[in-house]
Amino acid sequence: MRAAVVPGVDVAWELREVATPSPGPGEVLVRVRACGVCVNDVLATRGMLPFPAVDPAVTGHEPVGEVVEVGAGVTSRRPGDRVGVTWVRSGCGRCDYCLRDLPVTGQTALNCPAPTTTGFTAPGGHAEYLVAAAESTVLLPDGLAWELAAPVMCAGYTAWSALRAAEPRPHDRVAVIGIGGLGHLAVQYAKACGHETVAITGSADKHEAARRLGADLVVADGEQLRAAGGADVVILTAPSHRAAAACLAGLRVQGRMVLAGIDGVEPFTIPPAMSYPFFSQGQRITGATHGGPHLLREALELVAAGRVTPWVETFPATRVAEAVDRVAKGEVRFRAVVEY
Repeated sequence: MRAAVVPGVDVAWELREVATPSPGPGEVLVRVRACGVCVNDVLATRGMLPFPAVDPAVTGHEPVGEVVEVGAGVTSRRPGDRVGVTWVRSGCGRCDYCLRDLPVTGQTALNCPAPTTTGFTAPGGHAEYLVAAAESTVLLPDGLAWELAAPVMCAGYTAWSALRAAEPRPHDRVAVIGIGGLGHLAVQYAKACGHETVAITGSADKHEAARRLGADLVVADGEQLRAAGGADVVILTAPSHRAAAACLAGLRVQGRMVLAGIDGVEPFTIPPAMSYPFFSQGQRITGATHGGPHLLREALELVAAGRVTPWVETFPATRVAEAVDRVAKGEVRFRAVVEY
């Protein structure tokens, strides 16, 4: 089969012929039709996140396709099923986190010392075929196009989980920091739920796009958010804890801030000037990643219903290196999807 192999750290991806996998007991073989390129794929191949621990190194954790073969004992999936494969497949089953018997979610990958994750510890989706446990797949809604389903497997899943973690109430105003792969979906999910929605971006060239996505208001930073009346919910989708901390100035009394963007450089700190207001106003800061299969199904259904539409640029497999390079440079609006 053809697969996009990462030859080494900070080396361009190459399309190569590699062995086609076979499903074992409890597993399915998926003919991958599309896989999104997440910025974390780029960071991993550049050595800023753990390099894929598989040989050959094939990353990609937004794969969607059809089941073509099932292994022994599989009853929940059958050939012809349209599925997506989740990023987190399982935990180690032995650590303190796993022994709490919590659902397998994004938190598993962050708290378990040895999780199985698509594209990092297990072969990823940038290939023509992929093997995964049947329980690590989710059925896709009928009629949902491959290129629209793929970004939901991580970006959409994260954005919807973050909004749900904020527990927005009717008439709450929701602000989204960063209009990129995650943020452009978070704006749409918030709007689809009927919330007045604010986009926060320092990129002037994204203001018009944010309005087209459904933002009622576009501001550049936390001070402008505060001047515009603030927000009850603020969701960080950009990789900047500094931007999130600056937006505390616009968080309303009893407001909730959700950190869904990964900042691998700076820890989150409350600015000294905000310490007293924060502790006196009943505000809450929480983190969010993939929150569970039920949330992934909800995120997919909203896209299938046409209430949310990922903005994608599609690339054939032969141009996968170009897709990765454009993601690394921030030139894609807003998700690159490679078709296999």
